[in-house]
Amino acid sequence: MPLPPLTIYRHDRRKRALITPAGEIDLDTVPLVRASLERCLRDGIRTIDVDLTLVTLCDCSGLNAFLHASQRITAAGGTLRLHHPPRTLALMLDIAGCEFLFLGVPFGQLSPPPGYAPVTTAPVPPHRSAPPVPPVPVLSGGAV
Repeated sequence: MPLPPLTIYRHDRRKRALITPAGEIDLDTVPLVRASLERCLRDGIRTIDVDLTLVTLCDCSGLNAFLHASQRITAAGGTLRLHHPPRTLALMLDIAGCEFLFLGVPFGQLSPPPGYAPVTTAPVPPHRSAPPVPPVPVLSGGAV
């Protein structure tokens, strides 16, 4: 028996919920995402974390659903945060200027996405640079 294209799990902790979709978020499955987020609002949840670790695909319909939900949740005095988005969704969020939907780890207990390895970098050696440029005052009343 094949797996459904999208399964959504929900874990509540007081007025906070962790939503964990597993599978693909696309035009066919996005109504499940919308319904899940709307149900949280109806249940009085005002802080919603969405762990996207198990999402294999999220197209622009998923992005639209998250943006719409973010507006509704914010209007209700809450917050929506996305965690561990698939690369394509992260790129779409970056291009659309929607990085505000990202936050650290919800509940302090999510594991990193599969295959995640912390990036380590060598210390950057000090270098000599030009003296800092003083800030330019902002002009009001139109473009310069």
